[in-house]
This record gives sequence, C-alpha cells and structure tokens, in this order.
Amino acid sequence: MERDELGAWLRLTHTPGVGNQAARKLLAAFGLPQSIFFQTRVALQQVVSAAQADALLCEPPDSARQLASTWDWLHGQNLPGVQHRVAVLGGALYPPSLLAIEDPPLLLYLMGQLSAPAVEPFAPCIAIVGSRNPTPQGLANARNFALACADAGLGVVSGLALGVDGAAHEGALAAEPGAVPWATTAVVGTGLDRVYPSQHRQLAHRIAQRGVLVSEYPLGTPPLAANFPKRNRIIAGLSLGTLVVEAALKSGSLITARLAAEQGKEVFAIPGSIHAMQSHGCHALIRQGAKLVETAQDILEELALPMAASAAVVSHQARAATDPEPAASPLLQALGHDPVSLDALVARTGIDAAALQVQLLELELGGEVSRLPGGLFQRLHAA
Repeated sequence: MERDELGAWLRLTHTPGVGNQAARKLLAAFGLPQSIFFQTRVALQQVVSAAQADALLCEPPDSARQLASTWDWLHGQNLPGVQHRVAVLGGALYPPSLLAIEDPPLLLYLMGQLSAPAVEPFAPCIAIVGSRNPTPQGLANARNFALACADAGLGVVSGLALGVDGAAHEGALAAEPGAVPWATTAVVGTGLDRVYPSQHRQLAHRIAQRGVLVSEYPLGTPPLAANFPKRNRIIAGLSLGTLVVEAALKSGSLITARLAAEQGKEVFAIPGSIHAMQSHGCHALIRQGAKLVETAQDILEELALPMAASAAVVSHQARAATDPEPAASPLLQALGHDPVSLDALVARTGIDAAALQVQLLELELGGEVSRLPGGLFQRLHAA
C-alpha cells in the first residue's frame, strides 16, 4: 500500500464522529478513501450528516503523526520471520469472514506470519474463551482442547487475556508444527505496539512467530475497558464457532458467545461443577442451546470438518490414552471433582487434619491437586 493511500484510510478511520457505518456508506458512494476527501460538502451531505461532512473536510491535527508512526511500524525492524501489515475493508489481506459480521472494522493491524497467500490461514478457526480467573481444571481444559483442535488443523482464536485465553494460545502453540497454517490468532484490545497484559509479552512474541496478532485499534492505543468487549465481535467473526471453557454469569466470554450466535455460528460449552461460579455461565449457555462438549472430537463433528481432521483428533486422544495412569489414591477418590474444604475431607475420610494436610501437600507437589483460595482443594485430573 502506498503512503498516500494509507494516510487516507487512517484519516477516514479516525475522523471524529465518523464511525464504521458512515465510513462504509462513504466508500460505497465514492470508492477509495482518497476520493472521499476530494468531495464537496454538498456531495458529502448526500451520504452523511452535516456534522460528519464538516469533520471529513477538516483534517485531524494528529493525522501526520499517526501516518508517520504507522508507516515506520510497517517498515521497521521486526522479529525474525514476523511481518507487520495493515488490512483494509475489502482488501486482499482482509479476512473474508469479517465481511459478514454486523460491524466489520474498516482497518485491521496485523503482526505475525503474513507471507502470501495471507487470507487463507484465517480459516478454519475455533474461538476458545473463558474466565480470567479459571480453576486449575479450566486452565487444563483450555490447553488440551486448543492443542487437540490445532493438531487437527483447526486454528485457535482468543483474546490474549489472562486465564483461559492465555492457556488456549499456549495449547495451540504446542501443536505439531505445520498442522495448521496459523496455530493461533490473538485479537487484542490495544495497539499492536503494546502488549496487555504485560505478563503475556513473551506469549505475544511466540504467537507472532507461529500465528498472528490482530487489532482494529491504532498504534499507541492503551488498554481501555470499552475496547475489550468491542473486539469480541472480531474473535467470534473469525471463527467457525466459539467454545466457552469456564465463565461466570457476567463474564465477557458470554458476550463473545452471544455475538457468535447472532452471527449464525456454533456455540460450545464445557460443563463443570454446580458449586463453581466459573461454571454457571457455561451451564446458562447450555440451557440456551449451546452444545455441551466433553472432547475436541465433539467440536469437529458438529462443525462437520473433513475426516482427516477428525482422525487427527482421534489419534491425539488415543496417544494420550496410552499414557499409563496410576490408580487413584483413596484420598483422590474422596476429593471427587468439586472444590472441597479440609473439614469436609476429614469427615469423608476419617483421617485427622494434620495427616490429611501432609497427603494433600504430596498430591499438590505431584500435580494431582490444586490449592484454591478460601482453603479449598480440587482434584486436577479425572479418574
């Protein structure tokens, strides 16, 4: 893209008071953005309001700075093998699936493996989202489902947030190289020159080297609260369906699930303990018609993906099943699969509290049990 063309797109995208809907009307009426800014006020008012026409005829004061910083970012020194690109509505780099959503972004900033053909790796994908404060089992489920899906050739889309999002990206990155063009896509709520949360800086670098990071926000955009729910429409729009691993009733993940349903996409949910707040959102989705899933195979079958992909997941699950597992100890059996207090375990097992604490510590160090807030314990693996 030439510098002048990029400048026109940036100006259109960031003109105050001119949102995506008005911008699309202008593009439909006048063609490329460069043409819009050569129109008279009278011509513009045939398409948009008088206030919007006035705003379009007045170049924003920071346009030159914004163009310079974006141009430098596009042509600057990147990580090895990582490219920076801008995708404009209807352009070759623009994900076709986003053209069908209600409010497609005018412009996307992309960072990652963007060698031609660039559009193809966006599909097929599955969105995996969930709580920022998941249970240990929720984290494990996010990783395992993402790994199985990516091994089967299904890219994983998420939002780079703490908790389930990060675990989903990690799981996808653990897939066999070459199983899917882009192992994972992170749709973020900041400019791509920033990483939020900062704890995921290394994860973001790894995603750029085996996948792509996507943002509709200009460079320098900080982590504003309003941007994160808005970006969820892109997460849902890039994907064939959305899997919610764990979510409370007011979780932002339910926004992604709702948007996916409104877009005519499949919604999947993993059930959990009736006592865990992180499961209540998933249970609500299931009551509303989301498909209850227990394995990645359930997702592939519902999406009717090619048998080769299904076979890959079956093979992945079969390999996992061959790993020998020790017989569950009596204490693990007493733990069950819901969070449980020390007092409850004393009542279930008849073992005194001091001895139980020693056994629980051994299981915790062995990765079988997790210690939760509030003095609760939870088993991490099914029998």
